[in-house]
Amino acid sequence: MDNKEMKAAIEQIPVPKEKVFEAIDKGLTKASQGRHSKKKKVLAGSATAAALLGITLASGFINPTMNKVLANAPLIGALFQEFDDSTGVNLANQDAVTVLNQSQTKNGVTVKLTSSYFDGNIISITGFVDEGVERGHNEKGEVSFDVNFEGNKGDRDPWLGMSYDIRKVKNGYNFQWKTEYPYGKIRDQFTLPVTIHSINGIKGEWNFDIPFQQDKNTTLAIEQEQGYPDDGVKIKLEKILTAKASSALTYEIVKKYQDDDIYIYKAVDDKGKVYRFDNGTKLSESTEKDGLHSTIRRGMTIVDKDISSLTLYPTLSIADPKVQQLLDKKSFTLNSKRLGLGMQVNDITQKENKLIIDYQFTGLSISKGLSKHQLELFQNNLQYELLLVDKDYIRKIDPKNPVPPENHSIRLNKDKTIDKKTAHFQSTFYLNGEEKIKSFKLENTILQFDFSSFVPAKELQPFTVELPGEKE
Repeated sequence: MDNKEMKAAIEQIPVPKEKVFEAIDKGLTKASQGRHSKKKKVLAGSATAAALLGITLASGFINPTMNKVLANAPLIGALFQEFDDSTGVNLANQDAVTVLNQSQTKNGVTVKLTSSYFDGNIISITGFVDEGVERGHNEKGEVSFDVNFEGNKGDRDPWLGMSYDIRKVKNGYNFQWKTEYPYGKIRDQFTLPVTIHSINGIKGEWNFDIPFQQDKNTTLAIEQEQGYPDDGVKIKLEKILTAKASSALTYEIVKKYQDDDIYIYKAVDDKGKVYRFDNGTKLSESTEKDGLHSTIRRGMTIVDKDISSLTLYPTLSIADPKVQQLLDKKSFTLNSKRLGLGMQVNDITQKENKLIIDYQFTGLSISKGLSKHQLELFQNNLQYELLLVDKDYIRKIDPKNPVPPENHSIRLNKDKTIDKKTAHFQSTFYLNGEEKIKSFKLENTILQFDFSSFVPAKELQPFTVELPGEKE
């Protein structure tokens, strides 16, 4: 068989494209390990793929399909590798990323969008902005966007919570926006209108229509309920949606106390694999007779097809109502409503422009004193969790956005540990500092305190869900 016949024969060999991509992805990751520069990661990964391609070419037996796979993989996935986006690399390896070439120039700043992907619950947009942004208000190397999706504005934008990453490149900056899909019903394809109002303070109104598409997802119905009556919490699992590179768990939480936070921090399948979760999207919320109902969808590690069960590990962060006391006496006790903790205020002393409060905590399980971790927690949080407020302004604090009233409150203090064995501390407030209370008088000032931040999240009993069922 001559060389020409050999080439023809090799071209007929089917190439396991996804496995080749997977191997290249692993090579990219391995090549980047131990390097601190993200730019070096891309260069090292590209060199690795180029070396593989060079070996193929040097052999003299050229398989066009194989060479196309090897040549395109580092080009498609390099940007996602640069942003440490494993989902993007995975999707690029499966040809599931939409390549864009949309560009606009406004007020001397050019924005070019380069790619988009949608995988079950997460959407991504990558792009490039040129060095014209450096004429803006930000420091050199910093880029910030004022951007809205679908013509929404401000807090009414359901796409709020978008994160973005920036990388300096030749003549400008590469960027990636990532956010969670905010709607309950997931469409296989849609166009998302995007408006950039300003970049680094430079106004311009850059408008784009970005296409998103994905193959039909697989949905596994679960419909299992787990209750924790002692904690006033119930979790109702609904379904697991699986896309090409990730999965998403949809579930409903029923809770007695509105501000409690229930968080599923991991899952483990029957084969021991651990699954992690993203922050999640609240799809709906309603108040009913049995409590506050919230439906949540959270992205997670892609669920393997051959498993039979998942064990979920939830935690509960208890929101204890804030307590307060008028400082018209030198000693008193503040007691938490739900946590069984107390703060015994031993003494209050005003010395010129300083207010010193001496206190210790009760109800803690510290027979041998505060541990190192507990002490660090207290020392850090005590700087901010004691709030002094003018009694005439306490009602003006919005519970949903509890910003202390300016010139009528002091939060920041300098805390001191007196005795860690008895959880004994002292806080000094500077009455003439940046935060102040006009016409300060002890008898007109309230001390407000929140015990919640001093208690770690409670680990609830894990529960297991069986997965076999019909897939949609």
